[in-house]
Amino acid sequence: MLFAQNLPETETSGITSVLVREDLVSDVTLTVISHPYLDDLLEKIRGEAVPWSDYKGAGLITEDEVAMIAHVENKSSEEISSAMSEHGIHYAAMYLSLIHKLARVDAIQKVLILIHDMIHDHDERIQLFHEASKGKEGFPFTPFHRALHINDEFITIQSSKILTMLICSSPKQDPNINEFFRNITFQLQSRQAHTVELNIQILNALFHIPPYRMIFWDTLHAMNSLVNVLKRGSSNPQKVYETLFAIWLLTFEKQISTHLNAKYDVIPTLIDIAKSAVKEKIIRIVVAIFKNFIQLAPKSNLSAMLVAKLLPFVEHLGTRKWSDQDMKDDIGFIQTELQGSFQSMTTFEVYASELETGKLEWSPPHKSENFWRENASRLDEEGHKLLKILARLLSSSSPLVLAIACHDLGQYVKYRPTEGKQLLQSIGAKQRIMKLMTHEDPDVRYYALSATQKYFAMV
Repeated sequence: MLFAQNLPETETSGITSVLVREDLVSDVTLTVISHPYLDDLLEKIRGEAVPWSDYKGAGLITEDEVAMIAHVENKSSEEISSAMSEHGIHYAAMYLSLIHKLARVDAIQKVLILIHDMIHDHDERIQLFHEASKGKEGFPFTPFHRALHINDEFITIQSSKILTMLICSSPKQDPNINEFFRNITFQLQSRQAHTVELNIQILNALFHIPPYRMIFWDTLHAMNSLVNVLKRGSSNPQKVYETLFAIWLLTFEKQISTHLNAKYDVIPTLIDIAKSAVKEKIIRIVVAIFKNFIQLAPKSNLSAMLVAKLLPFVEHLGTRKWSDQDMKDDIGFIQTELQGSFQSMTTFEVYASELETGKLEWSPPHKSENFWRENASRLDEEGHKLLKILARLLSSSSPLVLAIACHDLGQYVKYRPTEGKQLLQSIGAKQRIMKLMTHEDPDVRYYALSATQKYFAMV
């Protein structure tokens, strides 16, 4: 079975559990890779006959292989169990050989169904594929990687599912895991909900193996695709939960916890999901993610959490009654850490954190003359880091962000008359501000005009 942390409960309805080596905690639950769409597709294809004798005549398969198939195809689970108890390793070897050598879509589909029937409710039989692969380089993974290149939906889904079971039950790393993650990344961009949902389940299985988390993180467009699934949301709470579960597993890696929000701005999304959640388990998994963020990368996340107004939300969660003591403890831990961070932060640090998130609001520092008098020059620190962020925000699609960015740059040049004028010119901010004077939003026009007046008043 697939080990999964007990903190966020998982639902175990479905057809196939996945083997994995890592036990994250002592209490475990079954995780499945299953979907009604896949079940329906499997039964539809099962009813389609494959002319095995014709393929034997064409030299595609042998007479012995035809005979072995006849003993298990469309048979009862008892008949299949009898065949497996006697010849299980030979069937595993034959299935691997057929997937590897066959090119016909109908034949490969049927072999995948035969494998499904073999391992359904018998996860232990997956080990037969490993035993049958001894001495064969790349096996048992290679045949299924090959199948992923066939342009057929059922073959892609079922091969991915079986490949995941093989990977998660193997003491050795799949040499082509990078290729598998590239395929999953592509599947996550599908418009078909069932395709995305099944691939999220597959990731939940693979992410229980720590080395695979960083491999996925380093896969081009992989994290962006996964985060986009999270941000698109779903009306199905279980699908939201499964996506959050994948994110949670990733955050056990310090590097990922350090950079995830900085690169993909997930903290506001996570807060919104938890606020609108109907099911308690969704709140629990979001809290678990935040706990990992704080424990593994506090410097990278606490400020962003404060800017996103996590503290008042966590304080609200703390007033609710929770049956789970771990949940109470985690909420208390997050609240304590956020309060401590808030009390130790200077006004400028709060302002800088807000800029770095890109989600500007009319917080007190923006409108404080004293703040700008004391801190305008600090926008030039670290190679003008914050000044450049403000300049980039002039391309935002949000009228509120545009208005505040124009205002702040006007204040900057007011208190940095000589250097500020030159810098706004060199980084292209002056030109963008002047262009915004014709923006459709009246506030944007007003603050762009105000900033332009301050700029030229300093000439």
